[in-house]
Amino acid sequence: MRFRTRLLIVAGLTAGLIVALAGAALAHENQVIRFGSFLGGLTHPVLGLDHFLAMVSVGIVSSMLGGRAIWTVPSLFVVMMAIGGFIGRADVGLGGTAIETGIAVSVIALGLAIAADRKLPVRAVMGAVVFFGFFHGYAHGVEIPNIARPVVYAGGFLLGTALIHLLGVLVGEMTKRYTRGRVAIRAVGALFVVIGVLFILGVM
Repeated sequence: MRFRTRLLIVAGLTAGLIVALAGAALAHENQVIRFGSFLGGLTHPVLGLDHFLAMVSVGIVSSMLGGRAIWTVPSLFVVMMAIGGFIGRADVGLGGTAIETGIAVSVIALGLAIAADRKLPVRAVMGAVVFFGFFHGYAHGVEIPNIARPVVYAGGFLLGTALIHLLGVLVGEMTKRYTRGRVAIRAVGALFVVIGVLFILGVM
């Protein structure tokens, strides 16, 4: 088994463990009390379905692009999340509705990219990642619990985000190995679009 494949499998299993841990957490404050600031932040990205789907989508799209984009696109998202989180922590007054709408739109846009199954321009994808990464980071920054150590908590949610990206990359890479993999991944993208629309409508 190639080293790259092994690395992706380990990352996917790690991300799966985070999902399992997050299932035990009931609220952000309880996360910190139960896990501490770092683990509370680490599990935070999977507690919101909109966040989780967008981050998995970034990994899948980067896998579809291939080459260096597999790492550069998710890395850029994490960097923009860090910037957005810092600004969100300062709470500069961006409306909650605008932030939630931006996050929902990110799920729709990334889902469409997956469903279309086309090799998009890397620069266009990076531009979208900069935009959407900021919205996700800002939301996380605003939601940092008061009892948490902000820097430690932020480090946790940034690592959690990176691992979820790797889970998405793993999904994308694995579907390339199967004849019907492309059909399956397009169906997943379409499902993400539907869920994103439901977020916009306030159904979810």
